[in-house]
Amino acid sequence: MTAAVRDPQPLSVWAVSDGRAGIANQVLGLAEAVARLAPAEILVKTLRYAPVFDRWPTALRLWPDAMLAKDSDRIVAPWPDIWIAAGRATLPHSRRMRARGGGRTLVVQLQDPGDVSAFDLVIAPEHDSVSGVNTLSLLGSTNRVTHERLTRDAAAWATRLADLPHPRVAALIGGRSKTHNLTPERAAALARDLRGVVEASGGSLLLSLSRRTPDAARRILSDQLRDLPGHIYDGTRAGVAGENPYFAFLDAADHILVTEDSVNMAAEAAVTGKPVHVLAMDRLRPGGKFDLFHRSLRDKGITRPFTGGLPQWVYPPLDETARAAQKVLDVFNVKFPDRSVST
Repeated sequence: MTAAVRDPQPLSVWAVSDGRAGIANQVLGLAEAVARLAPAEILVKTLRYAPVFDRWPTALRLWPDAMLAKDSDRIVAPWPDIWIAAGRATLPHSRRMRARGGGRTLVVQLQDPGDVSAFDLVIAPEHDSVSGVNTLSLLGSTNRVTHERLTRDAAAWATRLADLPHPRVAALIGGRSKTHNLTPERAAALARDLRGVVEASGGSLLLSLSRRTPDAARRILSDQLRDLPGHIYDGTRAGVAGENPYFAFLDAADHILVTEDSVNMAAEAAVTGKPVHVLAMDRLRPGGKFDLFHRSLRDKGITRPFTGGLPQWVYPPLDETARAAQKVLDVFNVKFPDRSVST
């Protein structure tokens, strides 16, 4: 595929979210993938509602501009060529963007927005079972992981990781959500499993804890694993390892272990083509969408449940973000033939 050529102006693409890392990475990842196919200028927008309106249901946010917090970005003209948004906070604005843009803005919504009729394109995970002529289903979620980015971020960590013994085990740990929990007991069990596999293999540990990791679990994992060869990142800028080494860990790892609570982490790990082992957590809701997602990954030979060892397997790296970006431009060309781009 050759790069698109668009003359005279690049596409204006807005990446709109509520600022949560997992959501922001999805919209920015898709925007960046569009920009790899066609010249584009990306503007990141973060929407936050004033505290009094923050928990209001979407249907009651009838004046969304006036309800935004003072530190929120504003949604004002000039309007973009392509609007890419995700998260419940963006829905009132996304649903108005067709009219606001005078029919000249392609409105793309990620995840399941409920009624899909207000959008030009809805891109959602397969396990959300969203259907319609204006929808695209992905295995997992869009993300910012590319081989070029992994290589670039790894360069900053090269000297710190160079002497670590193989196999290098990257463990990506999530936390409490609506469907899962990471109790102290589960954290202690994870710590025993991680210690066991690293010591048995003679390798090293690259441990990344997320912002959702409960404090008690964070302390247990850090305290019980800090003597192993490797690095620990505790999920904050002031963490044990300093700046976030997430992408460097993915690049350096021989095996990647991810907790089952995060679609994003599993999808990002699958971009590498490396073995992805899924770590069990405490389930708050049995069954459901997460089981469908993980079953799809297993069926495609991408992941296996972690069983205490490090078996090796291969699969074609997952690149759903590129597929989504191509779809965005295809729909743009159909809707706006006078401004079409070639890829």
